Amino acid sequence: MYTHSTKIRVRYGETDQMGYAYYGNYAQYYEVGRVEMLRSLGMDYAGMERDGVMLPVLALNCKFIKPALYDQEITIKTTVSELPGIRIHFKYELFNENQELINIGDTTLVFVDMAKNKPCQPPEDFMQRLKAWFK
Repeated sequence: MYTHSTKIRVRYGETDQMGYAYYGNYAQYYEVGRVEMLRSLGMDYAGMERDGVMLPVLALNCKFIKPALYDQEITIKTTVSELPGIRIHFKYELFNENQELINIGDTTLVFVDMAKNKPCQPPEDFMQRLKAWFK
């Protein structure tokens, strides 16, 4: 299992009239978690795309427990609990500054060969970096 945490701050433009983070922004928060998790492994989306593999989202689930508020620093904990095949599943837990769980979610992404526009196996270098955490 591989877990990575990163922090973001809820910006004014991401909130509604009540000062709550607008629900549609959580997909972007999840993306920040994924991108920073990949970066922590020495990988990035741009590099995968240069190598001909993209990762579109197949499914997204989101459960709201407490609101994220304007100017709060939010911790995004991103976990990959099983080695991917054609699909990779990410789990998210978001915590406020008091370390209270405020949101849980998950996404499933698909590795796609950009030249063929067909699902494919994950890049080997990605798998080697990830396998180190699954011993």
